[in-house]
Amino acid sequence: MYRRKQVIIMDEQLLIMLSVMSGIGILAPVLFILFHVVRQFMFIPVVLVCMAGGMLFGSFLGTVYSMAGLLLLSALFYFCIGKIPRTYGKLMKVKHNWFGAHTKMTVGQIAILRLIPFFHYQLLNVCLLERRPDFRGFMKGAFATNLPLAFFYTIFGEYITQFSPGMVVLIVIALFILCYLLREKVVTVKWHDFFSHHSA
Repeated sequence: MYRRKQVIIMDEQLLIMLSVMSGIGILAPVLFILFHVVRQFMFIPVVLVCMAGGMLFGSFLGTVYSMAGLLLLSALFYFCIGKIPRTYGKLMKVKHNWFGAHTKMTVGQIAILRLIPFFHYQLLNVCLLERRPDFRGFMKGAFATNLPLAFFYTIFGEYITQFSPGMVVLIVIALFILCYLLREKVVTVKWHDFFSHHSA
């Protein structure tokens, strides 16, 4: 019941956003890009915003504007996450629980996991930050991992919503298999971590 209520609220928020943007003309792209940044505080999945971009601006411009918003969000994450260690610690704990303490996700894996709607967007940013700690490398990785997300859900969003539950399950399973195949084959464990594990 709660989740159904949450979905209705999200739909109302998106409808308000669509109606406002459709009436403000040339400022609509700017507002849409900024909406990508604030949507996480409204608990609206990034997937729905990308779909709304396709409805508002068409496939090409919707993808471009979604990419601009997602890259802006990624840049803000890079500069802000170090200043909020509590949030960073929580995300790292979730990352360790889900993927293991010594697992570093590849850029390809992160790109695939971004396509799965229920994966936490900022958690995957933490995984990307582990792989690419410098700003230039992080932003290149952000571009590579966000492009499939923006492209796929902007262009094919309306068709995905019409898929049967069985088809959705098959797509998610296929994405998990692809993510597994793109994993890093070698895991590096630091001496300190290795010996502390064995001494325990």
